[in-house]
Amino acid sequence: MKKTALVVCPGRGSYNKAELGYISNNTADTGLLAQFDRVRSELGLPTVSELDSRAVFSRSVHLQADNAAALIFAAGVADYRSINTAQFDVVAVTGNSMGWYTALGCAGVLAPDNGMQLVSDMARLTAGGAGAQFIYPVIDDNWQPDTERAALVQQQLVLHEGELFMSIVYGGYAVLAGSESAVNMAMAALPPCDERFPLLLPGHAAFHTTFMQAASDKALALWPAARFNQPQLPLIDGRGRIWPDGGSDPAALQRYTLQHQVCQSYDFSTALQVAVKEFAPEHIILTGPGAGLGGAVAQSLIEINWQGLSSKQDFIAAQQVTMPYVISMGLPEQRRLLL
Repeated sequence: MKKTALVVCPGRGSYNKAELGYISNNTADTGLLAQFDRVRSELGLPTVSELDSRAVFSRSVHLQADNAAALIFAAGVADYRSINTAQFDVVAVTGNSMGWYTALGCAGVLAPDNGMQLVSDMARLTAGGAGAQFIYPVIDDNWQPDTERAALVQQQLVLHEGELFMSIVYGGYAVLAGSESAVNMAMAALPPCDERFPLLLPGHAAFHTTFMQAASDKALALWPAARFNQPQLPLIDGRGRIWPDGGSDPAALQRYTLQHQVCQSYDFSTALQVAVKEFAPEHIILTGPGAGLGGAVAQSLIEINWQGLSSKQDFIAAQQVTMPYVISMGLPEQRRLLL
């Protein structure tokens, strides 16, 4: 009997040195890759195959906005298509930040060629935007809420109102973005923790804030609603709104995709929580590249005590089974369970 599954797609920063070769090593659908490569060639950009098959990872090449976006979108859609549909019934799809575009590709709202062109366009438009983005934990080592850290984050948002914004609610982490001066001041004011945070995200502008308004305006002019299709799967967006399959307005999807989620906060935690509550999947499948999304997913589940999960230890213990609840395609031993 088939298992029901929610598919979740990662955002920017998920293709790194460890992921070099991920697409060529894991994708048997050469026709899909050919579509992606053709679009990139027509745009005068390096193809997905060329980038993924390079002998050496280059930060200046692979982390360049439009290259990273193409790799992440291609990996996510290819992973989704490789899920064994005889074993798993995908009941809904969502994503984090840029993962929203991948989710649109998985759900058929964007055909492969259109999706590749859109993520390449949006990466170039938003990368040219002002500002910066950083991440800071609002949980403790046991993935329990840290009220002091959360209060300090809110304090910075109030102090730099209009210049600093909550960009992404990402499990137990706050992703803040705004002007470079506000970001620098907030990072200096927040107490260092875990020897990493506050952590500036290199190459990131003030995503999901009003700093992206110009990019949004240009995208709306370039991408009419006619290029968006009805979803073939329910989608959960960055507000936690469900877009039903076969019953959604493509024009409204276009406006949300190119306007609201570009310029407003993206609440990944709420999206994930709404998805599990409304669709009660037997498994959560995380597409690649990378496997970094698992922590934020687990933290979002712990926040609502989903299936009795109340701590990091609970989640780790629950995963120690033959077929874990959260299955990451970026982990070879878990990927095998899905093919």
